[in-house]
Amino acid sequence: MPVAVVMISLNEGHNMREILGNLAGWADEVFLVDSYSSDKTVDIAIEHGVHVVQRAFKGFGDQWNFALTNLPITAPWTMKMDPDERLTDAIKFEIENAIASNNAEMYSIPIRLHFMGRRLPSVLHMNRLWKTGSASFSNVAANEHALSAGRQARLVEELIHLDSPSLEHWITKQNGYTTAEAISQFQGRALTTPPRLFGSSLERRMWVKKFFWRFPGRYKILFLYHLLIIGAWRSGKVGWIWSHLRTEVYRQWEYKHYEFSLRGYIPPKVPQGFGKPDLRVQQSN
Repeated sequence: MPVAVVMISLNEGHNMREILGNLAGWADEVFLVDSYSSDKTVDIAIEHGVHVVQRAFKGFGDQWNFALTNLPITAPWTMKMDPDERLTDAIKFEIENAIASNNAEMYSIPIRLHFMGRRLPSVLHMNRLWKTGSASFSNVAANEHALSAGRQARLVEELIHLDSPSLEHWITKQNGYTTAEAISQFQGRALTTPPRLFGSSLERRMWVKKFFWRFPGRYKILFLYHLLIIGAWRSGKVGWIWSHLRTEVYRQWEYKHYEFSLRGYIPPKVPQGFGKPDLRVQQSN
């Protein structure tokens, strides 16, 4: 396919072999912008012939805009993917037909969430495929969106999102996302697009994102929205857990923003994990 698949990564070694196998023989080009992974991410990518660039991570929007403006993409179409996503044969076929039809410059794709190894009823439409050079990303710290002024259309077949290999990994990842969102809110950064209640789906999401904190009973409403409206109850206990944790993500975000406001500054990060031996001092087993 005349498609360049672009990914960004940090310690995605547990996903790389499967996603690259999923793309083998389909994508014309595969690029990876890695944020200095400490696992086998880069090794596996190089082994599979991926064009890899390493760059310090400053934010999701910043990293994606760097990828689109600096990678040597020659394919006429570009597709954004995450290492924990997979293309089905059905969506590959639909993308082929969409490109052949040339009816739009950007396509959104429904993304089906899998959580704790179970398929959830949660589907989110995201802009993932566009004519090379026609898109840019919202310059936000987290939850970035691809934007284009050209004609847009929706695909029907789903892309699979395998959300984290474990709950520990998921919680750690969400902790980073909520910190980034709280910092953006504390610093008064602009949203991806102006919020409008009766606008596009993205504009409605931005409206909720801006005014959610004013709703009384917001966490009960959010939990019931995920459980009943989205329909997570159909996935049994896994759906209940997901609904609860998605609600707690927003609570973490609010509490972190409150802490920053209370202190008047963003506390410095404390290093995590083990370091290397310091040979200036005695080592003992």
